[in-house]
Amino acid sequence: MAIRSPAVAGAFYPEDPTDLRDMIAKFLDDAEDIEISDRLCGLVEPHAGYIYSGPTAAYGYKLLSKYSREIKKVILLGPSHFAAFFGAAESDAEIWRTPLGDVEIGKLSEKAKNKELFSLHPAAHGPEHCLEVQLPFIQTVLADFTLYPLLVSDISPDTLANEIARQFDEHTVVIASSDLSHYHQYDVAKKRDHVANETVPALNINKFETSGDACGKTAILTLMYLAKKLKWKGTFLDYKNSGDTAGPKDGVVGYGCYAFYK
Repeated sequence: MAIRSPAVAGAFYPEDPTDLRDMIAKFLDDAEDIEISDRLCGLVEPHAGYIYSGPTAAYGYKLLSKYSREIKKVILLGPSHFAAFFGAAESDAEIWRTPLGDVEIGKLSEKAKNKELFSLHPAAHGPEHCLEVQLPFIQTVLADFTLYPLLVSDISPDTLANEIARQFDEHTVVIASSDLSHYHQYDVAKKRDHVANETVPALNINKFETSGDACGKTAILTLMYLAKKLKWKGTFLDYKNSGDTAGPKDGVVGYGCYAFYK
């Protein structure tokens, strides 16, 4: 059985299981308890080191915890920082391991209508942090689930959203992993990130695509197109940047968390 070992444990988040559980519990306790009117279907979550983005990420995962028995399938989308390719790259591993345990991996390609969208790129997944850092949070708030990790590169978000829509059901949540603006002064970052904070929950695809800052823009756009197709609503959960959490006020990175529901 092929197992993906963690690439950034001890760097982006604690390697010790007790320390990791305690850190996540503190983030979840500190996050505001936000209610939505119906079932959670999607989240946008940041993917930096936990001391930087964990307080914002916790808003979405605290909301997800309310559906811990209902959600059985997590489709996780994020940008490829280490390799370029066509389409969406699935993992070649059957298990992803974190300090909190092992998670079963599924493949959308097995039931896909457009199988050419999907391929395997071990060199992309091996060192990648953007999906891995979401997993300990997911393991903490969900009881039993299969993970469908996808790195997206050269792909039409609308096309990928069509395929995900075909496989979405009442036990599925889709999570797009992305940070926002990078390395601006604090006030500049807040102004630039306001575009994403406003347009992503509002499903204003055109404005976000042309004006928004995000390293995982394709992943977010895929989720936005999916929300449009399935008639979901969006809501803002939290925004901070590294100047608010654990960094200086110059050269900050922005973190937004948004939810989609029906």
